[in-house]
Amino acid sequence: MADTLFAVNSAQTVKIWGKRLMREALKETFVSRFMGSSKDSLIYVKDELNKSAGDQIKYSLRMQLAGDGITGDSTLEGNEEELSLFQDSVLIDQLRHAVRSGGRMSEQRVPFSVREEALDGLKDWWAARIDQSFFNAAAGLTTETRLAYTGNNTPTAPTSAAGNTRILYGSQVTSTTASFTVTSSNSGSAKGVIFQLGMLDKAINQAKIATPLIRPIKVDGQYKYVAFLHPNAVRQLKGAPINTGTITWYDIMRARAEGGDVKMNPIYNGALGEYNGVILHESTRIPGLSTDGNVKFNLFCGAQAACFATGREDRDQQMKWVEELFDYENKLGVSASMIWGLKKTVFNSIDFGTIVMMSHSRDPS
Repeated sequence: MADTLFAVNSAQTVKIWGKRLMREALKETFVSRFMGSSKDSLIYVKDELNKSAGDQIKYSLRMQLAGDGITGDSTLEGNEEELSLFQDSVLIDQLRHAVRSGGRMSEQRVPFSVREEALDGLKDWWAARIDQSFFNAAAGLTTETRLAYTGNNTPTAPTSAAGNTRILYGSQVTSTTASFTVTSSNSGSAKGVIFQLGMLDKAINQAKIATPLIRPIKVDGQYKYVAFLHPNAVRQLKGAPINTGTITWYDIMRARAEGGDVKMNPIYNGALGEYNGVILHESTRIPGLSTDGNVKFNLFCGAQAACFATGREDRDQQMKWVEELFDYENKLGVSASMIWGLKKTVFNSIDFGTIVMMSHSRDPS
């Protein structure tokens, strides 16, 4: 009887393990659930460079027509409206990482496969890079200059044009470079340094009245926004009363669960819950100010908040997996690489689908 074997360095092994790494890495990422090829997706996946050469994808936004139109038998010719288009682009580049065994004798001493451990280690590494790149890019963390942590694209700061601001502050948070003092004297309205439901209300309102407006994503036939909050902001939110009463958002979510509304309650499907049409998620990867790490860039997102792209070699959900033997075939080395890019979408110098909600992560004490 003949066995079908896939040896180290065989072409089939490389392909299988490359696909396996991509599949398992994306499954481990927090943001993969928000990726899709639809324009209603939060992270818009672009595949143009899966089929052709190049290192940049350009994509356009068509603004709504705003002309008055012509009534009756008045002449339309010569009164046409010009289409207004704005363009953005995402760059792709290669990112690689590798591990190497200590040698055959070193491998003999442990009860596990170096190849399997390399796969798991690289899977976790890639998941962390993709997740952190999304949050750094969407937040506009310009102090992060390492492209491996920003999706191979240079981050741009949240836009703040009049009428189209994409950054909101608590009542005591007034600039992205300020130093915040949180003490027991911060009471009443001054508690705006911490995260409160009112910041979500402000973000929702801004998303609806801005030009262009921030479109919600489509979730099971309904349109919703998504907010990503730092764990400390979540802790503050759970204890923050709605308006001037004593009932909190968390009280409402708990009451729904106790009343039997468990299946539909977002708190049981990976989300914290929902408030005013905003699905709330928690992430430890929310970045902070370089000058004051307690100040966090909580995120409010709509459709096409970010763009994700890969190159030709990665078009079939496959990373490049390479195995090499060193030192007279005594040591096994494994590398994994992907040509990819991720960035926040920006049209006409305005963030298209993101609003940053700055808050202080420490409660007054």
